[in-house]
Amino acid sequence: MKKNAKKPAGVIADNRKARFNYEIIQELECGIALVGTEVKSLRDGHMSFVDSYCEITESEQLYIYKLNISPYTHGNIYNHLTDRPRRLLAHKKEIQSMYRKVREKGITLVPLKFYFKNNRVKVLVGLARGKKLYDKRETIKERDTERNIARDFKLKV
Repeated sequence: MKKNAKKPAGVIADNRKARFNYEIIQELECGIALVGTEVKSLRDGHMSFVDSYCEITESEQLYIYKLNISPYTHGNIYNHLTDRPRRLLAHKKEIQSMYRKVREKGITLVPLKFYFKNNRVKVLVGLARGKKLYDKRETIKERDTERNIARDFKLKV
């Protein structure tokens, strides 16, 4: 992505590395329980979810861990903790369905995208299976061929 390229409206952050490292089997849109200063910080785009992951607890609740939302710059002493576990909001049946699939070997829950929808912060969570090295090489090869075809097509037109 170019430095000057703009993100689509409402998108806070997109985890492109997860799509490269994992094969996404299924996606689920969830809400997230945040405090006010966290939302303000997200509106400024101050977040990082490089190593973040999701887990389903014994009480059938979905949480996201290692999500770093920077403190709000104009906040006061009641500012939020930067890397606390945050609860994701989804229907109970959806969580149970995900839990059954996560119990399989090699499948994990990965956050893919954070965005605003109707002034609410949403998280796109994906059921993912890790790619092997040869799968990653194949992905790179496909991307290069698509880029070359697009370049050739652009020159001909």
